[in-house]
Amino acid sequence: MENTLPPIPAKRYFTIGEVGDLCGVKPHVLRYWEQEFTQLRPMKRRGNRRYYQHHEVLMIRRIRDLLYDQGFTISGARNKMQELLQVERDKKRNGELLLDGVDAIEMDGNDMEIDSEELVLDDRCSDASMPLVLLRRELCEIRELLALVD
Repeated sequence: MENTLPPIPAKRYFTIGEVGDLCGVKPHVLRYWEQEFTQLRPMKRRGNRRYYQHHEVLMIRRIRDLLYDQGFTISGARNKMQELLQVERDKKRNGELLLDGVDAIEMDGNDMEIDSEELVLDDRCSDASMPLVLLRRELCEIRELLALVD
């Protein structure tokens, strides 16, 4: 069912109404899930308005999938979310970096330079892949700086 959800736009903050539309749930359900899932903590500003960040929208989609598509109870989904977060923490602690959709960058000298065509953000790039292209550029720039130090 998650395939039918709209893509998440490249924005910093989302209102509760926008998140409801992006995740296919009503705002009152999102407010309830905030009480049940401690990991879900949107920022609150003027008048107690909620503003969700990109990672929270992804978390809501995961919760929705667990509850609606996989048939978990609230308690079961809460436990599953805690397990998933613990796995992610363990991987970060062990130095593993997970970048879905990013090809591994070779560390040999042949790949030191990036084609400018590779970084052109044209209509072939989706909004979701744009940050990955920029991230790859930054990583290559850092690698070049480190190579100068050696």
